[in-house]
Amino acid sequence: MDAVTLTFFCLAFMTIVSSLMVVSSKNIFHSAIYLILAFFGVAGLFVLLEAPFLAAAQVLIYVGAIAILLIFGVMLTARIADARLRHVNEQVPTGLAISLGLLVIMLYSLWNTPIPVSSGAPTGVAGHTLGRLFLTTFVLPFEIVSVLLLAALIAALVIAKKDGPYQPSDESAPAEKPDLEKVAR
Repeated sequence: MDAVTLTFFCLAFMTIVSSLMVVSSKNIFHSAIYLILAFFGVAGLFVLLEAPFLAAAQVLIYVGAIAILLIFGVMLTARIADARLRHVNEQVPTGLAISLGLLVIMLYSLWNTPIPVSSGAPTGVAGHTLGRLFLTTFVLPFEIVSVLLLAALIAALVIAKKDGPYQPSDESAPAEKPDLEKVAR
């Protein structure tokens, strides 16, 4: 087993385990951290596939923007920190049934689709060519994605603002801050 194969298996293991932790963790902040780890694993797989632009875009967009936005949204939503909030998902059977159905469809499609394999080396697309395509041929999808990201940012702010100021429960309420003017006298 060469170093590339070993690296692939390590990255694949890291991506699969962290992805499973995203959906199984009861703490949403921990799920967001595992999501970042999964994004890094996918970026590493892109590097192994000799697609450095996709790896850089994965890190910049998913890790640098979306995951950080998720963490800010989680941290700004004060109810998440409240111990009285239930962390039980009652839709596990439905989600499991849908996931198994999608898995069957994907395996059936993969099994019945001929996948051509070329014997030559892959031809890579240069970063400047890809950038030019984003701004000419694919400008509409590029702008739609930017509007979607802006809508996600605004939605996170609205969700965070909706709860109002943080009202901790009585048991976990921090002690009152001392009046600095009285202390100074």
